[in-house]
Amino acid sequence: MGMPDADGSGPTDGLPGLPPEWGRVVVPDDASALAEEAEQVRRELRRRAGRTRWRGRLGLAPRPDGRLPLGLPLLVVLVAVLATVAGLFAVTWPRPPRTPDRPTVEPYPTPTDLTGRPLPALELIDAENAAVSLRASLPAMIILVDACACPQRVAEAAALAPPGVTVVTVTGGRTVDPTTASVPPPVRALADPAGGLRAFLRLPPRPDTAPALLVDRGGAVLRVVPELRSAEDYRADLSRLAA
Repeated sequence: MGMPDADGSGPTDGLPGLPPEWGRVVVPDDASALAEEAEQVRRELRRRAGRTRWRGRLGLAPRPDGRLPLGLPLLVVLVAVLATVAGLFAVTWPRPPRTPDRPTVEPYPTPTDLTGRPLPALELIDAENAAVSLRASLPAMIILVDACACPQRVAEAAALAPPGVTVVTVTGGRTVDPTTASVPPPVRALADPAGGLRAFLRLPPRPDTAPALLVDRGGAVLRVVPELRSAEDYRADLSRLAA
């Protein structure tokens, strides 16, 4: 049976008055037409009942007198205490001591690494403090005497040097090696104020040690001798420079 509208139209027997702001209300004759809406209402009621039940278990449900539940302040205090303890724990936790950053140390090149590489175009100075191109003395056996004058080793190289091959001694700073400054060719004394040759070899100066490199007339490194010990270490290469 059709029911009356909320605005008073239609039959009104058995129905209480409805608020006019509800608008037009249609009540179907078959209650099963409202099954979907009823199920939505039941789900919402179950969700509300579940939230209320959990709030009651946690002590967060509103009290009958309207005051805040006792469990809510306790929960706030508990969270604050846990955050404080976690912060103190993180600060006081022992940590391994930090080691200072160490620069990366590259290994010194081996003689094989420099073999075949071109000699840099270095400008050195002679005994008169005049600029001299190192390549102008090629082919040459170049001996670094900044850490050791090693006159015996220089004399051995000069005695074995074939015609056309120069033996060049190189010191650091602006002062040439005094023991070879007045020696006639094939020995030529030069100084390397900028340290370019030592930087090219990347061999640290060691006391009583004189390294050498043999460079052909084209400027290519033929051989590097990290430490002059015996003339037999470079005799064959010295002869190849004159070829």
